[in-house]
Amino acid sequence: MKSKLNIFIAPLLLTGLMTGFVQIASAQSPESDEKRTQTMQESKYQKPADEVIRQKLSKLQYQVTQQDGTEKPFDNEYWDEKRAGIYVDVVSGEPLFSSTHKYESGTGWPSFWQPIDKDFIVEREDRKLFFSVRTEIRSRFGDSHLGHVFDDGPAPTGLRYCMNSAAMRFIPKEQMVAEGYGDYLYLFE
Repeated sequence: MKSKLNIFIAPLLLTGLMTGFVQIASAQSPESDEKRTQTMQESKYQKPADEVIRQKLSKLQYQVTQQDGTEKPFDNEYWDEKRAGIYVDVVSGEPLFSSTHKYESGTGWPSFWQPIDKDFIVEREDRKLFFSVRTEIRSRFGDSHLGHVFDDGPAPTGLRYCMNSAAMRFIPKEQMVAEGYGDYLYLFE
């Protein structure tokens, strides 16, 4: 009986020792600085609990961001927004897109040729449409469904980030400092 018990315990102990070694090694690696930076960003931009999100968002915003929905083209808040400013995740506040990268795509949704910072978005393969593969765009920390990116956009990237207005909140340039986004004013120089 004792030898059978040792057969089960030995691998568990070895796994525990290896896990501890890996944790110690990773804590001393150069990647630690990157992880600390990511942790700091995560503390600034976080996804609230679902009940908080439900209270904060409209029914459409919740459907788009949390259930991967799509709003109607030409019948949404920002498709023809012309003011200078930035667009942030309606759930977490992550800065996503700038009016300086927005263009008229003719699709009826706000379209941008690049995000403010690719570190705030995540690309995922989307096969929800029959016989179609698209690239979904989500916010990194809020994990909100934002829209999709296509390769039919203008220069210099050739990309079209086709976003849902319901997934974003627009902050006019004049209010960016007061709202805590003053670091992004360089986009308008």
